[in-house]
Amino acid sequence: MTLKNRISLLVSISFAVLYGLASVFVYVLASNFRKEEFNDRLEIKALKTIKFLSDHKIPDYNLLRLMDKNSLNKLYNEKTLIFDSNFKLIYSSIDGAKINWYLTDLKYLKKNKSFFKKQGENEFYGIFFDTNDKDYYVLISAKDRYGNRKTVYLKYILLISYLVFTSICWFLTSWMVRKAIMPLGLFHQKIKNINENNLDTRIVSKSNKNEIDLIANEFNFMMDRIEESYQKQKEFTAHASHELRTPLSRITSQIENKINDPNINNESKSFLKTILSDVNQLTELIHSLLLLSKTDNRKTHEKELIRIDELLFNAIEKINKSYPDFIILFDMEDNEQLETALEIQGNKNILEIALTNVLKNACVYSTNKQAEVTISCDTANLYVSIANNGKTLDSEKQLNLFQPFMRGKNATGTIGFGLGLRIVQRILNIHNATIHYSIPKENTNLFQIKFPFQTKS
Repeated sequence: MTLKNRISLLVSISFAVLYGLASVFVYVLASNFRKEEFNDRLEIKALKTIKFLSDHKIPDYNLLRLMDKNSLNKLYNEKTLIFDSNFKLIYSSIDGAKINWYLTDLKYLKKNKSFFKKQGENEFYGIFFDTNDKDYYVLISAKDRYGNRKTVYLKYILLISYLVFTSICWFLTSWMVRKAIMPLGLFHQKIKNINENNLDTRIVSKSNKNEIDLIANEFNFMMDRIEESYQKQKEFTAHASHELRTPLSRITSQIENKINDPNINNESKSFLKTILSDVNQLTELIHSLLLLSKTDNRKTHEKELIRIDELLFNAIEKINKSYPDFIILFDMEDNEQLETALEIQGNKNILEIALTNVLKNACVYSTNKQAEVTISCDTANLYVSIANNGKTLDSEKQLNLFQPFMRGKNATGTIGFGLGLRIVQRILNIHNATIHYSIPKENTNLFQIKFPFQTKS
């Protein structure tokens, strides 16, 4: 779960719990208030009945029944029962109505003087009245129809508002959190795109009070140190390679002169040729390291409008000079977009080096001294495919194919240092292009270079 979703979820859960507790608290208070209010109304009714009994030594129950029927404050489904000291029903506000009552309630009433209880939808209030002459037990029952309707209405209001406001809280929290950590998302995108070719990338910070800006400042400081260290390393490699080329050139020249000396016997010439071969390999290694250090920086390469097919022809011509027995079959896809796709913005010199290295790789590791070069395109990319027959790489070697000094089992018996494909990848990165290795069929190696279409300026 992402940080913004986790924060949104925690805030929403906290709000939902607090709002739920508040809703329950309000509902309980309202329900208790309704109960107390209705209890007071029943008590008032019971006290009026007792006052009537106390004011009349011989109560006129017909008059009391008439008063109950015409009362302005009559309750819904109201019933009044009066019992004498022997628990005998002596008055009912509704003639002929069957009313359930319990002897235990009257006994409890005699002991505790009053009680309030709920039975079904009706609520009861009882009171014991003791006079000098007689004892009376008065039971008032009624249904709080309107109070219950208000309580139910309040319950639904609280439930609906709980669902609505928790949903609104989730959306608002998600939006606010997303807006608050948006700089962190931009920060992440910039970090993700940083590689060895753009170590000069920095994060723009607006203040030193925001935590994200503080992290950005520390990140920029860290990148300054990394870039400085990386530049020093590149400069050392470039300077060391450059300085080593001069003495190696002298050694090569002296060995060649010695080999051409007629006074040297064949055994010595053979020994010198072996040394010369080793010196040439060392020279090639130093040249590759120097080239690798130069391709690290995008800013050192000026770009112009070039054609990939022309660069390929130049690269093929160079390979033919170095390997005259090697055959390169060239093919171009019949596509209307291809003519436009062949033109890209790039550096002609280093791109030609990249294509030459891939062709050289196909030549060195080919078993039949033959390679196939195909140019094609789709709606978004230009493809240069170079295939040859030979030993293929296993999945583990493929993962490290473009790492420096990496050589597979198929390199046994061939001269090289494992820097060619690394140089190719660096050059293609400068041009926003990629190279991919695959095995389309048995004993077939395929390198596919993909150039995305560019807006030409």
